[in-house]
Amino acid sequence: MNKTWWKEAVVYQVYWRSFYDSNGDGYGDLEGVYSKLDYIQSLGVDVIWLNPCYDSPDVDNGYDIADYRSVMPKAGTMATYEKLLAAVHDRGMKLIMDLVVNHTSNQHAWFQESRSSIESPKRDYYIWRKQPNNWRSYFAPSAWTYDETTGEYYFHSFSDEQPDLNWENEMVREEVYDFMRFWLDKGIDGFRMDVINLLAKIPGFPDAERPEDISYLGNNPGIHEYLQEMHDKVLKHYDVFTVGEIPFVNPEDGVLYVGEDRGELNTLFHFEVCDYMAHWDLPRFKKIQDHWYKCLWGKGWNSQFLNNHDHTRVVSRFGNDTVYREQSAKCFATLIHTLPGMPYIYQGEEIGMTGIRFDSIDEYNDIAMKNKYKEEVGKGRDPEAVLKELQHLSRDNSRTPMQWNAGLQAGFTEGQSWIGVNPNYKDINVEQALADENSVFYYYKQLIALRKNNEVMVYGEFETYLDQHEQIYAYTRTLGEESWLVLLNISEQPATCNIFDLGVGKLGDIVIGNNPERTNQDVVIDFLPYEAIVYRV
Repeated sequence: MNKTWWKEAVVYQVYWRSFYDSNGDGYGDLEGVYSKLDYIQSLGVDVIWLNPCYDSPDVDNGYDIADYRSVMPKAGTMATYEKLLAAVHDRGMKLIMDLVVNHTSNQHAWFQESRSSIESPKRDYYIWRKQPNNWRSYFAPSAWTYDETTGEYYFHSFSDEQPDLNWENEMVREEVYDFMRFWLDKGIDGFRMDVINLLAKIPGFPDAERPEDISYLGNNPGIHEYLQEMHDKVLKHYDVFTVGEIPFVNPEDGVLYVGEDRGELNTLFHFEVCDYMAHWDLPRFKKIQDHWYKCLWGKGWNSQFLNNHDHTRVVSRFGNDTVYREQSAKCFATLIHTLPGMPYIYQGEEIGMTGIRFDSIDEYNDIAMKNKYKEEVGKGRDPEAVLKELQHLSRDNSRTPMQWNAGLQAGFTEGQSWIGVNPNYKDINVEQALADENSVFYYYKQLIALRKNNEVMVYGEFETYLDQHEQIYAYTRTLGEESWLVLLNISEQPATCNIFDLGVGKLGDIVIGNNPERTNQDVVIDFLPYEAIVYRV
């Protein structure tokens, strides 16, 4: 297996609009990120992933881009961006940006030209049809919007303000490669590629038998040729790291994107957990992890995450955000950092921040949730029932401001926050975490330090035990003579494990664990709820 810097890295995701507001306008900004770099560095992470900060009308929180070579005024200026990038590098960290090239904003100059006339030279920069098919988009009942200017429909995988680019057009691809070089030449260290497997469309756009299953949007013929071309023309000329956001993908497909012999992407996010497992299901999670490991190990690299800006915070969705908040936060942290692949930390995860449930749809900003609410209520359903149904997985669960201290607005802003602050900020915040040596923060810091000093956490082979157990996840990571046993009781109930049932050998020292009272290395281990233990074998 090839050893690389990025396989050994831990990534910290900064959703800048909710991170820290430096000027009191209620929005986090790049200057705010700059001012908190010492905090990020103190955690020990290697890479910062910065969500889109390009100029944008901000219909979908920056994922509707109007100009790929500029910085959104809410975020700051290009000078601030360059100062931030230099400061990240000065601290020995790296920075990757979001690459959003499946679609643009409808305010982008390309689209304005494209819609101006059927004869426009940029007409084929986007996808136009005289008649729509029956496909849905992520955010709307139809993936097509009628444009009165030319009397045709344009295609959008997301909102109607986000028209899809036509990747069959070579000029579109060259435009994308050109602005990728623009940022790479500034010195960024790679890209997180937004829904990158949606670039290729099914030829002819035939009607779908089940339009509600929108998997037809991704993994279509031509996608690998596009990514190989992107690699050959741009990426291979820089020492950078790429991670593709790839929905609708199984491990057999996944290895085609990240196979080290294929020249496409370095690693990927798959969504078999975060998109298709609404609540915790350990037996199912075990099968997912085992399948991905068997398909990718020795061929390509995986990513490990359980929350981000699109998915509910892990302690609220899969753990326990009340009685066992800290225990479950540490348990899932142990899981993510000891499984094969690259660990991702979403801002606030390292202090055990929780999700939120607003009382009214008006308090939400998530365009996907608001559109779905409107659609369901439009069918005559009870608004309160629809709201309750959508709350659990709303993207706004993870978008509330970073909780810095117990002061006004959680120390995030001196103004009025763009989205409501979680009311529990007085009890859960960075200041409190840094003052408590047993906090979730210091547990994350310890895990990251262990990864830096023990290659078994990165390159160790993976073997599971007790596969049918519904509470305990047991596995080893082994590299040469070094072997670690990870034991996790991922439940709110006590559990018991007999070491003889595993057959792993004699247990040595405890490497890390979230129960400070755990000292025994007996044959029978009685686990507390959400207890995590890592032994040397």
